Amino acid sequence: MRILAIGDEESKYLWEYFDKSKLEGIDLIISCGDLDPYYLSFLATFSCVPVLYVHGNHDKVYQKIPPDGCICIDDKIYVHNGVRILGLGGSMRYNKGPYQFTEWQMKQRVAKLHLRLLRHRGFDILVTHAPAFQLNDGRDLPHQGFSVFLKLIQKYRPKFFLHGHVHLSYGRNHKRYDKYLDTHVINAYERFVFDFEDEHPGDGCR
Repeated sequence: MRILAIGDEESKYLWEYFDKSKLEGIDLIISCGDLDPYYLSFLATFSCVPVLYVHGNHDKVYQKIPPDGCICIDDKIYVHNGVRILGLGGSMRYNKGPYQFTEWQMKQRVAKLHLRLLRHRGFDILVTHAPAFQLNDGRDLPHQGFSVFLKLIQKYRPKFFLHGHVHLSYGRNHKRYDKYLDTHVINAYERFVFDFEDEHPGDGCR
């Protein structure tokens, strides 16, 4: 299964210079947040595959203009072709934005998923907006990651962890690809294509 992960910045390659052939072979599109809702709707219209998303800390506009034809997976486990995908959007709380949470609040969200996690026997892909704590996150509060994400990975050992929020264009040398235990960690900034079955997804970094 080939997945297009996106986040934080609309890709000119996909939006402004669009050619339908660029989406050929893509089986699933996953947004890690902070993208124009019209961009997601555009991809949903021209791809004919599910477009999943979690909220980023700048996605307040989604309350009035939700991405048309897309599926919000925040606080849900979505199953596509047998692959279990858990969504937990938002960032660390630094002001009164609607998609910002303290560490305790994020832990409460995870706790509420307990029965679903039992029913699905875990998950294969963790999709968030913020990174995990000290795993390619920032040192400032707005870009600091959540410790509870590490605990989820440690307990359920998903194959992939997709996040956004930390732009690769920032001054600090943030990684596109990393690995934590057995989990492949991908920063979805702008766009990244990978195969779920690939054992070395970081080799291409495309």
